[in-house]
Amino acid sequence: MVFAGGRICAHCSHNLSRFFPRRPISLSSTPWQRRAFSQAQFRAAFTPPTPESLGKAVPAKDFKRTRKWLRRLAYLSLFGAAAYVIDRRYYASSLARCSRTFSLGLIVALDYKINFREDPWFAQDIGEVHARSATKLFHLLRTNGGLYLKIGQAIAMQSAILPPEFQKMFQKMFDDAPQNSWEDARQVIMEDFGGRTPEEVFGISFDGDPDAGVMEKKARASASVAQVHWARLKDGREVAIKIQKREIAQQVGWDLWAFKVVTRIYTWWFDIPLYTLVPYITERLLLECDFQNEADNSRRMAGFVRGEPRLRDRVYIPKVYDDLTTKRVMTAEWIEGVRLWDKDAITKPWKGGWRTGSPGSHGAPLDAAPTPVTTLQEKARVWDQEIKPDRTTWWKGEDGKGGLGLNLKEVMTTMVDLFSAQMFLWGYVHCDPHPGNIFVRRLPNGRSELVLIDHGLYINMSPSFRHQYSLFWKSLMTFDNKTLKEVVSDWGINNPEIFASATLMRPYEGGDHTVSNRIKGISEKERKKRQYEMQQAMRKGIKEILGDEKKWPQELIFIGRNMRIVQGNNQYLGSPVNRIKITGNWASRALAEDQNLSFAERWKYFGSHLIFKLVLLGSDLVFWYSKLRQAFGRGKGMDDDMEQQMRKMAKDYGIEMNHSVFEG
Repeated sequence: MVFAGGRICAHCSHNLSRFFPRRPISLSSTPWQRRAFSQAQFRAAFTPPTPESLGKAVPAKDFKRTRKWLRRLAYLSLFGAAAYVIDRRYYASSLARCSRTFSLGLIVALDYKINFREDPWFAQDIGEVHARSATKLFHLLRTNGGLYLKIGQAIAMQSAILPPEFQKMFQKMFDDAPQNSWEDARQVIMEDFGGRTPEEVFGISFDGDPDAGVMEKKARASASVAQVHWARLKDGREVAIKIQKREIAQQVGWDLWAFKVVTRIYTWWFDIPLYTLVPYITERLLLECDFQNEADNSRRMAGFVRGEPRLRDRVYIPKVYDDLTTKRVMTAEWIEGVRLWDKDAITKPWKGGWRTGSPGSHGAPLDAAPTPVTTLQEKARVWDQEIKPDRTTWWKGEDGKGGLGLNLKEVMTTMVDLFSAQMFLWGYVHCDPHPGNIFVRRLPNGRSELVLIDHGLYINMSPSFRHQYSLFWKSLMTFDNKTLKEVVSDWGINNPEIFASATLMRPYEGGDHTVSNRIKGISEKERKKRQYEMQQAMRKGIKEILGDEKKWPQELIFIGRNMRIVQGNNQYLGSPVNRIKITGNWASRALAEDQNLSFAERWKYFGSHLIFKLVLLGSDLVFWYSKLRQAFGRGKGMDDDMEQQMRKMAKDYGIEMNHSVFEG
């Protein structure tokens, strides 16, 4: 840098000296000599070095391998993004759901394989392993939705025999599933009815047409695979339109395939014979997604009920409209009633007047709402508007404190009678009788009426198996151990005592107790220390029940589900009836009425049935003793007392049972 006065800074001078080194110049040199010398120095500074002075040459770096992996990464990212878009758009995220299932299934399996031991490597105890596995499984089922929710609810209904960590988590499986948008529901209707709009199919309108009907766009209920909308057709009929969620048709095949794969791997890895049950279970679940099959089940059950004098005036099955029903859309009669879980509404005093029943009782037409249909249509344009008329005011009273004025014992007796008749008389069993699928209404004569809906999941019992099952139940009630052992041996079951207790849902008192006595030899202190051995005993017990897989009747899976739910319903209502006695009575009666037997055999069973009725007096004494204890605050009811006994017995087998089936 040049300063005033022509001086150069020291730093710049130093840098210039690197390129223009100073050499002494004679004072006698002429100016042109000094200029030539300076130019020579300048040119020398920019003369390129010789090759010898540069040293050995280094080869250029090759980035070919790096570029190759970058290309692979780019292709993989592009492929992944394309697969995600295609899966989401055309397969309803089925591939993503399967990937989640396989990855989580592998993680849980490895966790148990490594840590299911007396002293887990990566957990404080086995309970911690159960807790984190239950959390992972619960979130998988809720995230995937659809059929996964069905599977989760099936697990929840049997949660009493699972570890407490699973019981606590799976209480939430009965929460309502999120509903699909009206646009999705509309699209399903158009796809199943050849492109016709809901307005054309059901004769409805949202534009103020006085000659048309009306429909709510927001679903009244939403479950795992379908949602239900209220509608009034143009002829005045009020209907429930059940619409399958649009993604289910694309997901069901993939979901069941993933279920099969995971179950097969777990069967092999943990040595529990589960996979042989899977084809039957998946077949039932597939049929449950076919609403035409559900309509057929509903019609068939309605025929059975009409033909049975002991039930026809106490049970009602809603009508199904075939012309408005397809594989994914089912239209049935709208049911006004009280859900089974609303005990107050069932039992509070009736305020609807003398000799009148609740709306729609036994198929009576529903009164039309006073609001003009055009007004309802205008309201229905808004998605979340509820336009169905409220018909509870007149029978609940102006203060809203009224009810159906019914007896819980009568309601529960009808329920146990219905499902016992399905098992022992008809061999056609509804396998999803949870409280949401049962309505209660009041008949004009003041008696109760049970309405059964959701007929998607049924099992059909062959005449021979139905006869065996009736004989099995009668043997349970009379402690006929010889017959009991013969029947369960035909079913391939190795331990009659365990299976009898599982069926009764109480300890079976008629066996030799060899298994339970062997395990009871362990002290309570030692039992707590040997949690691993106890749960190994549980697995062994399951294998003994399944026994010979080829002979084991697969219908027992869903029959057991039915009976467990009915038991839960009875407990929820306070155990007003002796469920075991009623079920056993129907089993004995069915043997005497079996038309497939000869007259002599039926007569023999009829005489046996009369003796059996006397035997049941003992069960009545137990029931009334339980009711007396309940009245004095010393017990909760017969089914609760039996479950307490069952818990004690289950504890001997390493199972920690809690009663929390319908909580949450």
